[in-house]
Amino acid sequence: MKALPLSRLSVRQRLTTTVALATTLGLVVVGVTMYVVESRRIDRSVSVALTSELGEMRAFQKSGRDPDTLKPFASPDLLVTSFLERNLPDQNEILFGFPSTGKPQFVGDAPSSLQTSDAFRTTVGRDRVAGGTSTVIVAGNEYRVAVLPITDGKVTAAFVVVHDVTLTLAPLRDLMVTYAVLAALAVLIIAALASWLAGRLLSPVRRLRDTAQGITDGDLSRRIEVTGQDDLADLQRTFNDMLDRLESAFTAQRQMLDDAGHELRTPLTVLRGQLEVLDPDDPDDVIATRNLLLDEVDRMTRLVGDLLMLAKARRPDFVSPKPTDIETLTHGILNRAKSLGHRTWLLDGVARGHHDLDEQRITQAMLQLAENAARHTEQGIEIGIGSRIADGQLELWVRDTGPGVDPQLRHEVFERFARGQRSDEGFGLGLSIVRAIVEAHGGAILLDDTSTGATFRMRIPTGVTW
Repeated sequence: MKALPLSRLSVRQRLTTTVALATTLGLVVVGVTMYVVESRRIDRSVSVALTSELGEMRAFQKSGRDPDTLKPFASPDLLVTSFLERNLPDQNEILFGFPSTGKPQFVGDAPSSLQTSDAFRTTVGRDRVAGGTSTVIVAGNEYRVAVLPITDGKVTAAFVVVHDVTLTLAPLRDLMVTYAVLAALAVLIIAALASWLAGRLLSPVRRLRDTAQGITDGDLSRRIEVTGQDDLADLQRTFNDMLDRLESAFTAQRQMLDDAGHELRTPLTVLRGQLEVLDPDDPDDVIATRNLLLDEVDRMTRLVGDLLMLAKARRPDFVSPKPTDIETLTHGILNRAKSLGHRTWLLDGVARGHHDLDEQRITQAMLQLAENAARHTEQGIEIGIGSRIADGQLELWVRDTGPGVDPQLRHEVFERFARGQRSDEGFGLGLSIVRAIVEAHGGAILLDDTSTGATFRMRIPTGVTW
């Protein structure tokens, strides 16, 4: 489908074109309205002038006497001639007297084209009996012709008033030409101002476009200089915030891929090495190699599963909160944790009530913390699990009395692939998964500052309670 020409214009050109068209339309409407109103006013003034001349003629006819001799007029022809001698036409008017016989007389500036016009004579001849007003076009000019019959019962003369409408409208037409020229200049000036203003207003959008075009897969560091306090400035800030999030996400993604590649390289190297030295004729070597390879495959499967879970943590359906009994949840976590190792498992406290939680995800996070505690402690060491409501938040924690967390790792212990002292166990993704689960609930995971052991505490807003 062929695109419309307007769709190929820039936003600035569209705005300028729209303003120019709207201005032109407005000026045209004003001009047409002004012309129509003024034309009607002139038309009414012409009709009034014609009526006034005919009224003066009727009054003169009614007097019936010659003002000089005070004698009655001998004929209609003399009456018309006497009236013409005593009256001057208004501007753009011509007064004609058509006698019953002979050539017509006139007062005023009558063009020869009108005097010799057959259309004019035909109109007068048609109306000299009953009278009337007609419009005649002669040599391109419009004339309004009013005919008044003058009769004494025997002969009939005609008094004719002719108004040149074209000449009367000439000043209006000149005014409209001037108006059109000035309107055209106004449109050009307004279009230029609109183009300049649109350019100023859209300059942040152009900077945004240039920044977006300058961004590459390897460089998300470019930012837009925010100017102003309007909606476009808000758009610039939003775009910069989006770039911050993208840069952070891409950095985390690259780091995760690098770390995952590093973690997978070791078991793959083990697999290849064992297969290269495998003696297929030695059953014991085959069985031992098989068991070792299965262990490595299980490790890689667990790593891939953890990475997939962290990837799902950004999805809105990662957690499905529903009303959960916190007391039952806490006891269930403790009962499950007891199977993680021979430790002294204690219940530190229990919160009561129902809160919106994803019970399975919270249980998963707490068991991960309990597993970490069991892995880094010896048999018989005390490990406590508890829950409470504090400062409008639900707290769930796992504490132990083991060696605690290395102070150098406190600030990065929740990062992906971060490991403690026993780096030979796990991939360092457990606490990252815990943090993802807690943050999906709108909460935070904390490592308490304790003198003995380690205490990991989850804080989750209580929200609506039942």
